[in-house]
This record gives sequence, C-alpha cells and structure tokens, in this order.
Amino acid sequence: MITLRKITLDNRRDIFNLEVTEDQRRYVASNLSSVASCYVLATNGGHPFPLAIYADEQPVGFVMTTYRITGYDLPASIPEESYCILRLMIDKQHQNQGYGREAMDKILAFIRTYPAGPARFCWIPYKEENIAAKKLYESFGFRSNGEICCEESITVLAL
Repeated sequence: MITLRKITLDNRRDIFNLEVTEDQRRYVASNLSSVASCYVLATNGGHPFPLAIYADEQPVGFVMTTYRITGYDLPASIPEESYCILRLMIDKQHQNQGYGREAMDKILAFIRTYPAGPARFCWIPYKEENIAAKKLYESFGFRSNGEICCEESITVLAL
C-alpha cells in the first residue's frame, strides 16, 4: 500500500538517494535539489509540500506539490491560488509496479484536503516528450491548456 510521508531527519538520506533511470533524468530534478527548491519557495511566499512516497515501509519515490507557486511567470489561465505538482518520481528499481498511479491517487486526495488554502485547479508542468507522464496525468483527468511555462507544457485538472 502506498502512503505519503513527511521527509524527516530519519528518512531524508533514503529519499535523496532515490533516482530515476538515466534517460529520465532530463525530465525531473534530483530529490535533493527539489527539497532545496522547497526552501526557496517557502521563503518567497509559496507553500511547498515535499513528501516521500512509501510502498509499505519501503521508500519508493518523491513528490513535491506547492500552493501559490512563486518564481514562475505563470500563464494567465493559472490562478495564483492553485496547487501544482512540480515533481513526481518513482525510483528506477520500483518502476512499472503501479506505484506511480497509486501515488497519484494519494497526491490528489492530499491536495483535495486544501492543506494551504482553497483552489479550483491543480496543474503540472511537464516535458512534452515525456509520453509516460502525459498518459498518467491524462488518465486522472488532467488536460493540456495549450500553454507553456518554463519550456514545459501545462496540464490542468479542475478540483
């Protein structure tokens, strides 16, 4: 069973050591870099939520969501009061086991608790050539809005 957990002093190194495959590295930053980005977002008015993804007691991935993202030149269609899934990764040794799909269920359930404030939308920036990610997002109802942010396509889900 997949659970989302806080990153703590006890599990941080395990999370930082998770990696995607070599060919996926162009799509997602390292978990250490992502956690550092959370600090920057938090000190600039954002509300980041870096979470470890566990399968039972085994760390298998990482997700970084945020509310009121800062530092991006947001497309006009994305309201400031929205949630964004900035990073989602499953470790290369744990891919193709359904963990990404199950994690996305948990992530959206978490977002729908509106932990930092109300929102009507959740959006995800992604590289257009990342077909596997696009298919996953679309299977949850995300749809392209035709806009680009920081050289990435935007897909949006009404909450």
